Amino acid sequence: MTDASPISQALLDSLWDFSNPRASADRFRLAADDPERGTLARAELGTQLARALGLLGEFDQAEAVLDAVMDAVGESSERVQARVALERGRLMVAAEHLAESVPLFTLATRKAVAAGSTFLALDALHMLALADAGHEEEWAAEGIDVLDTVGEPRARRWGVALHNNLGWHLHDSGRPEQALPHFEQALAYAREVGTADQAFIGEWAVARCLRTLGRSDEARDIQERLASERPADEFVQAELAELTGAAPTIEE
Repeated sequence: MTDASPISQALLDSLWDFSNPRASADRFRLAADDPERGTLARAELGTQLARALGLLGEFDQAEAVLDAVMDAVGESSERVQARVALERGRLMVAAEHLAESVPLFTLATRKAVAAGSTFLALDALHMLALADAGHEEEWAAEGIDVLDTVGEPRARRWGVALHNNLGWHLHDSGRPEQALPHFEQALAYAREVGTADQAFIGEWAVARCLRTLGRSDEARDIQERLASERPADEFVQAELAELTGAAPTIEE
């Protein structure tokens, strides 16, 4: 069964502040309790309330919210089922039960595809690439293949996470030469459809990989430019210290 989105991703984005999950939870609870909204819209908002509660470490409350969502909607909406599976999976990741999260993210992918939601399918694939140890590259590649078929800017933003996460996996596996093109792709997506923060982090990651590759002059040029934009950024300052030998980095 397919179903149209009962609520826009733009509205969900406007209610999120990942730096303040408590305030986000309050906004989602208020929105999900609004009797003027339809059942599916309230259910989808409820899944985001559960996500915010998970970020606060309130796992039992988050699970209870997701149970209530499923009680209200049942199997009537593939999209809501995809979101519920996604958030149950994220709760497993937060509780450090990665193996248990994999079937949930797999279910979320299947339900998202059935609902016709490429956005949610990409979200689930990016989580699988983080959680399924030993299969990170396979899931990332599948997500990147899906991404190549997408034109909608908000869905294309998943290119930032998919390429960035794969870049770090390759970098930390001792393959920085393979990682660099993915960091560069993440930066390209950030500049095309992402946020200013994503572009800043993307440049930092490129420079960090360049340092690993021994291309220190290029890395320092980037970090110095980033420092001029955000002088107090501790990660930039740590990299400059490493590149100039001025002090230990935050990694040490």
